[in-house]
Amino acid sequence: MPKMIISIDGVVIEQVALAKDRTTLGRRAYNDIVIDNLAVSGEHAVLHMRGGEVEIEDLNSTNGTYINALVVQKQVLKDNDVIELGGCRIHFRARSSLQIGPGSPRNGTDDFDPSIPLSAAPTEAGALVELGIPMLRVLSDTHGGQDVPLQKVVTTIGKPGVAVAVVTRRRQGYVAASVMGEVTLNGAPLGSDAVGLQERDVLELGGATRMQFVRV
Repeated sequence: MPKMIISIDGVVIEQVALAKDRTTLGRRAYNDIVIDNLAVSGEHAVLHMRGGEVEIEDLNSTNGTYINALVVQKQVLKDNDVIELGGCRIHFRARSSLQIGPGSPRNGTDDFDPSIPLSAAPTEAGALVELGIPMLRVLSDTHGGQDVPLQKVVTTIGKPGVAVAVVTRRRQGYVAASVMGEVTLNGAPLGSDAVGLQERDVLELGGATRMQFVRV
């Protein structure tokens, strides 16, 4: 299975196995791969997987799509190609040992617990507060007290088909936006426009899962 290794400023922020025929990349929250960088267009590029080949196509982005430092409109990717979108570098691997379990947002199933985020695993309550890492603390009865560290640029939470939201790290702090379904912030409906998170803010998804933003 092909894999994309995504890095910003030399730091790997995510590894994604390509399991879909069509995978979109861009700054908007509804993309399959969300890259929170102002140099990346809202809908920047798309990956087409046909048989054993993966082709990238630029979607008339503002700053262009580059493969190995050359601007391209559409091109079949080769193993070890380096894609550049704005300030983001993506290392393409034609074969991947990355495993996608039932709780991953990339495998196309809904078979996972909506209280657990799609892109991070819970830790013992309070463990990461001491390290100064912002997190979402699950308040729901089933998984109450679990902490979800916000270590990635973008953390997706919720359950596809019910309610999904994204929490994004920006220079000025953390913001949240709704992707689909019923999502509220402190009891008020949350839309697709990003809203800044403050200490102790509470996100609720699908009227069931409640998570509190905690930071030092």
